[in-house]
Amino acid sequence: MSRVTIARDGLTLVGDREEPFGEIYDMAILMHGFTANRNTELLRQIADDLRDENVASVRFDFNGHGESDGKFEDMTVPNEIADGKAILEYVRTDPHVRNIFLVGHSQGGVIASMLAGLYPDVIKKVVLLAPAAQLKDDALKGNTQGAVYDPNHIPDTVPLVGNKLGMKLGGFYLRTAQVLPIYEVSARFSGPVSVIYGTNDQVVNPKYAKKYHDIYENSELHAITDVDHRFTGQYKKSASDLTAQFLKPLF
Repeated sequence: MSRVTIARDGLTLVGDREEPFGEIYDMAILMHGFTANRNTELLRQIADDLRDENVASVRFDFNGHGESDGKFEDMTVPNEIADGKAILEYVRTDPHVRNIFLVGHSQGGVIASMLAGLYPDVIKKVVLLAPAAQLKDDALKGNTQGAVYDPNHIPDTVPLVGNKLGMKLGGFYLRTAQVLPIYEVSARFSGPVSVIYGTNDQVVNPKYAKKYHDIYENSELHAITDVDHRFTGQYKKSASDLTAQFLKPLF
């Protein structure tokens, strides 16, 4: 594993790169979720399993998360897409990389799906794990993971609740979330997609994963029974296995 730093509009993004054997290989860009970081148990497991299948990966902290620059309250879905574009450009210029895949969990799934829709000619395959397209409807309703606000008069910041106490979500995150063309952009990607979700997801309603499956022309849908939003415990291996099998080289 090697550390990677990438500049994006004056910010430094920090990531980790895993390489398999060989001079030429496929590479997956792994994207974490809301308030998380690149070192979640799920993403680390996926990186390990992909390497075992001879697929490289780079996983990174979005702006305002983990070791990357920026304030959390300045983070938005559009600027996370800009983060993803910067990582994609880094991977595209690597002469060792053959095919590029995107893997995203939760909000990272929204970023992966929209980035693939913006680069359908560059990305080969996409894996979405509990993709959080619900974030748009939450912003329109004025309730983001228990943080309540007036959706028609959004304040500059909204304090998060629960285990995210002390963190503040920027009002611009919510204003942009209300108008995101999530499915419209995502549907522009016509390559193979695997959508994976847990039937006991209490954060993102499974209907949002099913809608992704409906809008894609070349997708498969996997429901893991009784699994929560983060695929915790034994289930992270189930989700990781599905991801690695979907992305492993066919030769």
